[in-house]
Amino acid sequence: MLIDTAVIAAYLLGMVGLGWWGMRRAKSKSDYLVAGRRLGPLMYAGTMAAVVLGGASTVGGIGLGYTYGISGAWLVVAIGVGILALHLFFAERISRLRVFTVSEMLDLRYGGDSRIVSALVMWGYTFVLTVPSTLAFSTIFSGLFELPRVVAIILGGSIVVLYSTMGGMWSVTMTDMAQFAIKTIGLLFILTPVAVWSAGGFSGMRESLDPSYFDPTAIGGQTVLTYFVIYSLGLLIGQDIWQRVFTGRDDKVAKVGGIGAGVYCLIYGVCGALIGTAAAVMFPNLADPDHSFTLMVEATLPTGVAGLVLAAALSAVMSTASGALIACSTVTSTDLWPRVRALFGAKRSAEGDQDGDEVAAGRVFTLLLGVASICVALAVDNVVAALTLAYNILVGGLLVAILGGLVWRRGTRVGALASMLAGSVAVIVTMAITGLLANEPIYVGLGTALVVYVAVSLLTPPTDPAVLELWQRRLRGQDIGSETATETDEDATSVASTDPPRDR
Repeated sequence: MLIDTAVIAAYLLGMVGLGWWGMRRAKSKSDYLVAGRRLGPLMYAGTMAAVVLGGASTVGGIGLGYTYGISGAWLVVAIGVGILALHLFFAERISRLRVFTVSEMLDLRYGGDSRIVSALVMWGYTFVLTVPSTLAFSTIFSGLFELPRVVAIILGGSIVVLYSTMGGMWSVTMTDMAQFAIKTIGLLFILTPVAVWSAGGFSGMRESLDPSYFDPTAIGGQTVLTYFVIYSLGLLIGQDIWQRVFTGRDDKVAKVGGIGAGVYCLIYGVCGALIGTAAAVMFPNLADPDHSFTLMVEATLPTGVAGLVLAAALSAVMSTASGALIACSTVTSTDLWPRVRALFGAKRSAEGDQDGDEVAAGRVFTLLLGVASICVALAVDNVVAALTLAYNILVGGLLVAILGGLVWRRGTRVGALASMLAGSVAVIVTMAITGLLANEPIYVGLGTALVVYVAVSLLTPPTDPAVLELWQRRLRGQDIGSETATETDEDATSVASTDPPRDR
């Protein structure tokens, strides 16, 4: 165990070291928020896969395999399908926009100021997403080092906050690549074949387990559908995912690298389900299926190798936590904080000082939000309901307005705002009636948002042609002279918009 602990400690120190390296690279807003938009296909694929394959996909996915067999792969498969859909149909256009947030895209597409509503929803989603990832540290560190829950959360959370604050997206990218490599080696290349072999191979597992473990539909059609609606659709519009799209060197890198990440997710889901199925043979009747991962590691792997695989689980949690944290910081510094400053009449910094000020502000917001997420994680025991609420509002409230803006020219700013508000309210009301964890709210929210978006858009004047022309030029990758182009375009859309006065 001492060697395993040393391996994990070395991994944690390495994450901090990569954070320091990232700090030396983060000299501008673009560096800090989107890694300078310089990633090639391999790094892009690695960091995209790392951010979506977190603790739920790893420990939770193996637990689903323990309970349902190979059909437990559907959760991660839904994630992989979402990543594939994003990069097959939308990533090239998103990449060409050269924005920093989803809300900036909405302003650019619809004209005027559509940002505040979407930014608040996206902020809530990204912040809530950091909490379960931070809370997961208590399970991992408590098991590894027998630490009290409070100490475990503070230790794990502090490491993520430290390297994320130092270098922003450059630090997150480098740590994601390390985490991607560790997960690939530890879980795919080592634990999966060892687990299957230890359980007697596929023939041995079939002899030991009920046939339902090898039925792809055993988990239930309704559950599979819900996974696709919540996770596949949610991945199309999440700030933490789009922010990875913005890091690509160009639109081709985003598409190729993203397709690679999606395929990797499909493989990862199948491997997790196989590990869980093997655990069901070796450790039947576990009270908590999520413990099957650590039990398999301890029972099948030698000292040192076990430490590497345990670090893989830790890396899965850390990659999701850091991705959500930097996304929440970006929404705060780019979409919300400028509005707060404007209320008090603050002026923009001189051009020469702007990058330094924005990087410093980004670090402050990342630090404060990271500390806040640790405090919330300390105060709660279970955040599943809050996370479900965040995902339901994200998909039910924003999906139609965002994707509608990408595919339907007739959509208007008023239609988008009405859709966001109606979809979000419908989700909240339905959850209050049917329960926080019910399946109905997401369907009611999506249906309401779609009807309202189409109806209101058709009943209001079309978006000004000047706004649409600017939008089309940006989609073609034109008029992007610098990272300040977005601010210039915001001024242009505000002047050009003929929509009714803004409702804030």
